[in-house]
Amino acid sequence: MNERQLQILRELGELGSVTATAEALLMTPSAVSQQLRLLQRSIPVPLTERDGRRLVLTDAGQVLAGAAIEVETALAKARHTVEEFVDQPDAEVSVAAFNSAAAAFFPLLLAEARPGSPRLSLADEDVAQDQFPRLTRDYDLVLAHRLDQAPPWPATVTAVTLLREPLDIAVPADHPLAAQRRLTPRDVADHPWITVHDGFPLMATIDAIATAANRRLDIVHRVNDFAVVAEIVAAGGGLALMPRWTARPHPALVLRPLSGVHTGRHIDVLHRPERAARRAVRTVLSDLRRAAATIQR
Repeated sequence: MNERQLQILRELGELGSVTATAEALLMTPSAVSQQLRLLQRSIPVPLTERDGRRLVLTDAGQVLAGAAIEVETALAKARHTVEEFVDQPDAEVSVAAFNSAAAAFFPLLLAEARPGSPRLSLADEDVAQDQFPRLTRDYDLVLAHRLDQAPPWPATVTAVTLLREPLDIAVPADHPLAAQRRLTPRDVADHPWITVHDGFPLMATIDAIATAANRRLDIVHRVNDFAVVAEIVAAGGGLALMPRWTARPHPALVLRPLSGVHTGRHIDVLHRPERAARRAVRTVLSDLRRAAATIQR
């Protein structure tokens, strides 16, 4: 039993013929008859009977047709409720982001808030790269990062690139390397390093630097939070990769571009395709694009 079958039964009771019912519902008579047969299989008593050349409802059919009105009314209310939810401009929108993106984007999103704007629910999620798509089950929008050479996100999520951000080498302002405008893998390979934990996107670039310099890097600290990394670099704890735009500037550090290795990452916003049907989610997506332009400037 389904909604369409109940609708056909109701119309048949009012119109009195399969042909008239088919015309009213923009169906063929054979399709109407087939749906009535399928409905009858799920009901233990006859729903229709012949009255001359007319097909009419039995008492059981009339009872079920009356129930069909209640079903259609309830479904209409449900659809209206869903339509209101989808079109609600100030609905809640949940956004998750890895740490440096959260620090850069969240304040700008909050600055966009106006009466009637979406209500933001923000969270930081510092996960390995392959875990970002799974977060779209729990959040409307997920800010994720991947390296230039990394494979694309799976087709199960929609991905929009907000920024293509260079990764630079962070060195103390009084370090000898700070005097150079650009650095090479050989310039940086003999120094101690602060890196992220294994499994996180930046490790692939660290490995590429080691390969280009033909030597293993001396990794002495593993820290995922760039604010903490900056303090360690400033204290002379080593060199580190630092995003050019989303990391908070540190007065005791300078950033220098690296030649000879692809050192860039994409900051993408991921979401399940159906989430974008909501007006509030589309509004926040537009706000994220504007925030990205502000960050890049």
